[in-house]
Amino acid sequence: MDFHGIDLNLLVAFDALMRERNVTRAATQVGVSQPAMSAALSRLRKLFGDQLFLRSAQGLLPTPLARDLAEPLSQALGQIEAALIRKPEFAPREASLTLNLGLSDYPAFVVLPPLLQALEKQAPGVSLSVRAFNGRDEAVDLLDAGEIDAAIGVPPTQADGRIHTRPVLRDEFVTIVASDHPAARRGMTMKTYLALPHVLASPEGERHGLVDQALAQQGKKRVLALTLPQMFAVPAVVARTGMTATVMKRVALNSPAGRRLAIFPPPVALPEIVFHLIWHRRSDASPAQRWFRGLVESVAASL
Repeated sequence: MDFHGIDLNLLVAFDALMRERNVTRAATQVGVSQPAMSAALSRLRKLFGDQLFLRSAQGLLPTPLARDLAEPLSQALGQIEAALIRKPEFAPREASLTLNLGLSDYPAFVVLPPLLQALEKQAPGVSLSVRAFNGRDEAVDLLDAGEIDAAIGVPPTQADGRIHTRPVLRDEFVTIVASDHPAARRGMTMKTYLALPHVLASPEGERHGLVDQALAQQGKKRVLALTLPQMFAVPAVVARTGMTATVMKRVALNSPAGRRLAIFPPPVALPEIVFHLIWHRRSDASPAQRWFRGLVESVAASL
């Protein structure tokens, strides 16, 4: 492959196509016409000897070579931009803008209140617009579409080089029963656990969760009495019934019903849950976005 005299704009076009997965949107982002972007794609295909992007109902799908090229080319373009363009420092106290944050239920309940408190103190002119999502890959769709600047949730399953993630918050599972339940006095043995009716919180509406997977590995099965999409409704339900549930520790401790609960370690081994800060590559170098991501990390670390 002869790179002598290569047009740097072709690499800019490739980067835009990789981010947008759409010729028209990529053209708009780069500031050229749609035919010009199509011509750039043709030249890129000839240069690399590969189709690079294949048309589908979901937009342009990158080939394996395009995926391999995406991250190093994006980093190279970022380094060139940093060398040629000196971006001003972000001054949060003087800033006036709206940031868009995607949150699943758990970080909305746990992280959002102290995050707003920190924003109020450090950047009073910055407002926050929150977009809810449930499916773990829904955040990627929202980031690709430019509807959010960042998200906090479990890491996506379908991310590639254009999506960055960083762990910011961890929690463990606990098992809860009403404080006046006989099991609160006897303790939560496996026999008691399996004899009780269970509540399962599943935003996706599934009737099989991590607990069921862990029990199945031991040849055991629990009795599900209730499934519901809102995890923060679970402690109130358990506090008023004879049911039990296994939830993340902060869900139980921060619930208004927490004083009416007995909390135990689950009688089955469960993994720690790690929530990640998730953002798109196109906003990686933005001073405002970098500051905001740092603030989110700081707030999460304080928890």
